[in-house]
Amino acid sequence: MDLSSCAVATQVAVSDEQRAVAFYEGVLGLTRGPGAHEGSWAYPCGAGTVLHVYVAPAHAGTATGTVARFDVEDVARAVEELSARGVTFERYDVPVATDERGIHDSGYGKVAWFTDPDGNTFALEQV
Repeated sequence: MDLSSCAVATQVAVSDEQRAVAFYEGVLGLTRGPGAHEGSWAYPCGAGTVLHVYVAPAHAGTATGTVARFDVEDVARAVEELSARGVTFERYDVPVATDERGIHDSGYGKVAWFTDPDGNTFALEQV
């Protein structure tokens, strides 16, 4: 079986449903899609993609890398708008350096990272 033609969705474990909803809907501005039930829900995103969030305290925030990336047209504008809503962007020196806003410019694209209340890392990327 070749999975390259199959749709794929990101799944993120969180520890507290109310806190996650406040962040994903209240801060990030995502809208919950159909089919939600207690402890599990999905946010439809661009190009038919989905961010699925589920309550699993033992797994929340345990990923050591970026769990999902949002492709944006203007990363600086997205960082500014989300910062105004209370999102804190990560600052790195290594393995990549970010500026004071938390934006890394690789020369071929720009990226900024932030975490949800459980410490799951997300990226905004402008290519």
